[in-house]
Amino acid sequence: MQEKYSPAEVEQAAQAHWKSIDAYKAVENDPRFPKGKYYACSMLPYPSGKLHMGHVRNYTINDVMYRYLRMNGYNVLMPMGWDAFGMPAENAAMANGVPPAEWTYSNIAHMRKQMESMGLAIDWSREMTACKPEYYKWNQWMFLKMLEKGIIYQKTGTVNWDPIDQTVLANEQVVDGRGWRSGALIEKREIPMYYVRITEYADELLDYVEHKLPGWPERVRVMQANWIGKSTGVRFAFPHVIMDEQGELINEGKLYVFTTRADTIMGVTFCAVAPEHALAQYAARSNPELAAFIAECKKGSVIEADMATMEKKGMPTGLTVTHPISGEQVPVWVGNYVLITYGDGAVMGVPGHDERDFAFAKKYELPIKQVVASEGETFSLDAWQEWYGAKDNIKVINSGKYDGLDYTGAVNAVAGDVAGMGLGDKKVTFRLRDWGISRQRYWGTPIPMIHCADCGSVPVPEQDLPVVLPEDLVPDGTGNPLGKDERFLKCDCPKCGKPARRETDTMDTFIDSSWYYMRYTSPGSNDAMVDKARNDYWMPMDQYIGGIEHAVMHLLYARFWTKVMRDFGLVSFDEPFVNLLTQGMVLNETYYREDASGKKTWYNPADVELSLDDKGRPVSALLKEDGQPVQIGGTEKMSKSKNNGIDPQAQIEQYGADTARLFTMFASPPEQTLEWSNSGVEGASRFLRRVWAYAYAQRERVAASLAAAPQSNYSDAQKEVRREVHKVLQQADYDLKRIQYNTVVSACMKMLNTLESAKLETGAGGDAVVAEGLSIFLRLLNPVAPHITHALWKDLGYAGDILDAPWPQVDAAALEQSEIELMIQVNGKLRGSVKVPKAADKATIEAAALASEAVQKFVEGTPKKVIVVPGKLVNIVV
Repeated sequence: MQEKYSPAEVEQAAQAHWKSIDAYKAVENDPRFPKGKYYACSMLPYPSGKLHMGHVRNYTINDVMYRYLRMNGYNVLMPMGWDAFGMPAENAAMANGVPPAEWTYSNIAHMRKQMESMGLAIDWSREMTACKPEYYKWNQWMFLKMLEKGIIYQKTGTVNWDPIDQTVLANEQVVDGRGWRSGALIEKREIPMYYVRITEYADELLDYVEHKLPGWPERVRVMQANWIGKSTGVRFAFPHVIMDEQGELINEGKLYVFTTRADTIMGVTFCAVAPEHALAQYAARSNPELAAFIAECKKGSVIEADMATMEKKGMPTGLTVTHPISGEQVPVWVGNYVLITYGDGAVMGVPGHDERDFAFAKKYELPIKQVVASEGETFSLDAWQEWYGAKDNIKVINSGKYDGLDYTGAVNAVAGDVAGMGLGDKKVTFRLRDWGISRQRYWGTPIPMIHCADCGSVPVPEQDLPVVLPEDLVPDGTGNPLGKDERFLKCDCPKCGKPARRETDTMDTFIDSSWYYMRYTSPGSNDAMVDKARNDYWMPMDQYIGGIEHAVMHLLYARFWTKVMRDFGLVSFDEPFVNLLTQGMVLNETYYREDASGKKTWYNPADVELSLDDKGRPVSALLKEDGQPVQIGGTEKMSKSKNNGIDPQAQIEQYGADTARLFTMFASPPEQTLEWSNSGVEGASRFLRRVWAYAYAQRERVAASLAAAPQSNYSDAQKEVRREVHKVLQQADYDLKRIQYNTVVSACMKMLNTLESAKLETGAGGDAVVAEGLSIFLRLLNPVAPHITHALWKDLGYAGDILDAPWPQVDAAALEQSEIELMIQVNGKLRGSVKVPKAADKATIEAAALASEAVQKFVEGTPKKVIVVPGKLVNIVV
C-alpha cells in the first residue's frame, strides 16, 4: 500500500479493474441479487461536446443510488444514451462546415470518455444513440402504427417562416420578431404538418398525474396538471348574418367562443378574433388598414408564453354579432393575442371581470360593465382589482333574470338557455393541444411518407424501414438540405409504382426522448421496438433523475407515448416513471464589463481576481489579464451565455473524480441548487487525503484483526467508539434511503473524526474496533467516492471486491449504552451533567447529581426537592 494518495493512479486502476470484469453489465433475473431489479436512470444528455457540472451532479446522484442499492442486494440498471438529433448540430454544422453527423459522433466519443473518467456505473452495452438508424427505425414504425390508428393525422399548422433563409424556425430562434440568423422579419405561415392526438389521452394523463404518481414532486405534478389545463365551461355562439362573396353565411352564421365564466355573459362588450379567423379575413378585404394590421400580427410569435406577456393590440373589423341573451349587437375586433389554433379562434370580451380584457378595453375606450358583485367590495373603473375575476363568494348583478345567482347557478342557467336556443352547451376543454411533430429541418428522424402525384401521401411500407437519413449533408441556412438531395428524394410510389418524392420533414426530437429509456432494456432488439419480456422486467422505471426544465413537455410526452405503447400491446404498464427526482441547478459567480451601448462582456470566474473584506465578502474584482476592474454580477446558473461554467474535466485532472463527486454531493441536497465553491472543492480534496492517511496508518492493525479470531468482548472505551460508528451508520442509512446525499457525506466526515480521535490501545479489542470501523466507513463512503474506497478496501485486505461487499448493518447491541448522561439543573438553570449507569435507580441518580462538583457550589445543605426525569435530567430545588 503506497503512503501518499495519488488520485490519478487510484482512479485509473479502479476503472481498469471495473472494465476488465465488465462490472456494470446488468442481466435480467441475476441470481446474485436476491432483492430483484431496480432501474435508476438519468435523463440522457445532448452531445454538445462537453460535460458540464449539471451533468456531473445528475449522474453522480444516479451513481450513488446505484452503488448503495447494489450493496443492498438489488439488481440495478444504470444506462446511458444520446439525444443526438436537433438544431444545435445543424447550427454547429453551418458554423464549422461539417455534416451534423460528424460533429455529433465526435462529441459522443469525447463525452463518453469524460463519463468513464468519472467512474460512473454505466452499463455501456445498452448505449443508444437517437441518430442511428437502428433506433429511429422504431420512431418511424411507431409513426406508421399511430397513423393507421388515426392517432397521427395531417392538417395545416401555423409556423414561424424566415423569408430569407426559406425555412421554418423554432420559437427560440425568433428574436424580437426576427430570424436569429438572417435578421428578417418572421412571418406566420400555414403549412401542412403532422400532429399526434395527445388530447385523446388528456383525461387519463390528468387523472394519473393527480392520483397515481405519489413518487413525483408535488410541484412537477402541479405543472403537468396546469399544462393539461382541464376546464369545464360553456361553448356557445354569437349569431350573425355576415355573408361571404358567394352569399354564404360565414361559419354558418355563428361566432363560437368558449368560456369558463358564463356567469359574466351579460358583461360582454366586444368579441375578439384571431387574425386568421374567417371574419377577420373577410373584413380585411375591404379595409386596407385592417389588412396591414393582420399582416403585422402574422410577424408575431406563436409561442403561448410570449402571447401572454406581449402588448395586447387590436383593431375593429366594423362587423357585429348578436348577443345570444340580450340581442344587442356586439362589435368584433381582431386581437393579436388570440390564437386561431386555440378553441374556435375567438373570445368574448368581458372587461369588468377579466384582467386582460380590462386592460384592452381601457386602451381602446371600450365599455366596461360590472355584472358580478362581492359583499363589502366596491367596483371602480380606475384600476383592476383581484376580486373582479373571482368565482367564489360572488353574486350576479345587472344581468336580468340571472341576478342574485352565484357562480355555479349562473353558469348552469346560461348553459341551459343557450342549449335551448341551439347555440351551445356545457363543454370540457383542455389547454393541452395536439402535438405537432413535423419539423422542416434536416437533422432528425425522416417522416416515413411518400408523395405521389396520383396517389397523394402514401405511408412507407413497414418492410422498407428505416428510411435512412443521409449523414453527409451540410446545412447552409437556406432551407432543409433534404429538399435538394435527389438521392434521398427519389423513390417509387408503393401503391402505383410511379416515380414519387419522399417527405422532407423530420420528426420533433421529443419523439426520440419519449421512449429511449425503454430501448435501454432491449439492446440488440432488431425485430421489435422493445423486447417485451426484458422491458417488462425493468419497467416501469423505479427512479428517474433530471432537471426541472423537463417537468412538462418531455415528461408529458413520455407518459403519453407509454400509454399508446400499452394500447398497442407493446408494454404492460400505464406510467413509465415510479419516482422522479428533479435535481437543482449548479450556480456560480458572474463577472462582466458593460460598454457604452449597454452590451455586456462576461468573464469566467477563473480569470478574475477577487478582493474580500474582513468577513470574507467580495468587495471588488479585477480581470487577471489586464488588471482592470470588472463588475460583480452575482450568483447565477452556470451557462455559456454568462461564461461562468466550470470545466469538470479540469476538476478531475486537478483533484480527481472522487473529489468532484464528493463536493457535488456534499454542497447541497440533490433537489436544491448547488453554489460552486473553489474552497469547497479543496476541502473535499483534503478530506480524501485524510481518509487515505488514516487508512495507511491503520493498515497493520487491520491486518492483525483480520488474521485474528472474531472479537466479542470490548472495553468501555471501545464500546463508545463502536456505538458512535453504528449511530452514524444508522442515520446515514436513513438519509441514503431518502436521497439526502449531502448528509451522508457529513456522516462520513463524522465517522472519520470518531475513528481518528479514538485512543484505542493496540491489541485484539482495539484492533477489531479499528478494522470494523474502517470496514463500515469505506462502505459508507463508497457510493460517493468509489475509486479511493475500492483501492483502500483491497489494500487493507478486506474480503472480495467492495463493489459487491454487503452493505454494513447496524448492530443494535453496539447502540446500547452502559452509561447515560443526564443534565443537572439547579432551580431550573442548567449547571452541569453527570454520567450514571443506565440501570441506576432514583436514589443512585440523586446521590450522583448531588456529589457533582458543578452542583455543589450552588447547593448548601439539604435541598428542598430533587426531581429526576428518567433518561433526561435531574432538577435540584434549593
